[in-house]
Amino acid sequence: MTPAIDFLDQHPRRALTLVAAACVGLLAFGMYLQHVVGLEPCPMCIVQRYALILVAIVAAVGASMSNRGRQVAVGLMGLLALGGAFVAARQSFLQWYPAEVLSCGRDFYGMIESFPLKRAIPMIFKGSGDCSAIDWTFLGLSIANWSFLCFAGIAALAVALLVRRRA
Repeated sequence: MTPAIDFLDQHPRRALTLVAAACVGLLAFGMYLQHVVGLEPCPMCIVQRYALILVAIVAAVGASMSNRGRQVAVGLMGLLALGGAFVAARQSFLQWYPAEVLSCGRDFYGMIESFPLKRAIPMIFKGSGDCSAIDWTFLGLSIANWSFLCFAGIAALAVALLVRRRA
């Protein structure tokens, strides 16, 4: 057996803890890009953040559960990761093939000025950036591309954990 498969067999709790920590790290990096670098998240970015938060919570809770509960948590984590991967793939598609007219929402100050605070606060969480814009890249891949790869990796890990436990 390979070391990775041995690790999954012997330490599924550690694997889930690592997933939770990785999700927190990715969220922290997203906050850095938003608040330090100045990149505004689009609605699809916000949905991916929510997916990361849910994956982190489910992974952390799953790490503390018994075998059966952990299996349910791993399955739920995989489904959440697939949902996040779908949104990231859709955003990547929009970046590669942008529509001629695309609106992802108002900017932050426009919402505050145009709407009462009661309506503006929910709108803030929808994001205000352009979903098809590529504002940052690393190794030639956009944030949405990296997000897809991370979600796909988490989903693959969930499948590996589920399959290895049943074998």
